[in-house]
Amino acid sequence: MTYEIVIAGFGGQGVLSMGKILAYSGLMEGKEVSWMPSYGPEQRGGTSNVTVIVSDEPVSSPVVNEYDVVIVLNQPSLDKFEPKVKKGGILLFDSNGIHRKPERQDIKVYQIDATDEANNMGNQKVFNMLVLGALLKEAPIVTMESVEKGLKKSLPERHHKLIPMNIDAIVRGQEIVKQL
Repeated sequence: MTYEIVIAGFGGQGVLSMGKILAYSGLMEGKEVSWMPSYGPEQRGGTSNVTVIVSDEPVSSPVVNEYDVVIVLNQPSLDKFEPKVKKGGILLFDSNGIHRKPERQDIKVYQIDATDEANNMGNQKVFNMLVLGALLKEAPIVTMESVEKGLKKSLPERHHKLIPMNIDAIVRGQEIVKQL
């Protein structure tokens, strides 16, 4: 199975790190992966996105025109990437900052209130892990065991004490995602 995914939002929302954790998690399962970030020089506050491909087969190119899964965390990303979801694919969005809901009827649309939930949890830094949890519920690309290994690989060792909090956020994201 191959999943072609784009995660898009503002710099500082954890877009690139979410993609990196997903890619490392795929590697932990022996899958073929591609991780291709795209961001402007402004990074924090500017738009950024990352294309991640996780596959059982070799990845021929990291360049993708249509995606199986699109995760958007702001309105400009929704406007840009909603048309690029493959028919029957998944669009997942955080409700905060989205002024126009997705309009396509030929895809599965899921909403997560990750910004609000991160505030409820008392730590805005778990925002991206809530979103990752929502993704993994609706598209079980990798296992939780692999995600934990991916977190260990992608986080500096001094931050490994934060892994349980991140796992809790992933589980919580799986609980609060809803289909529209």
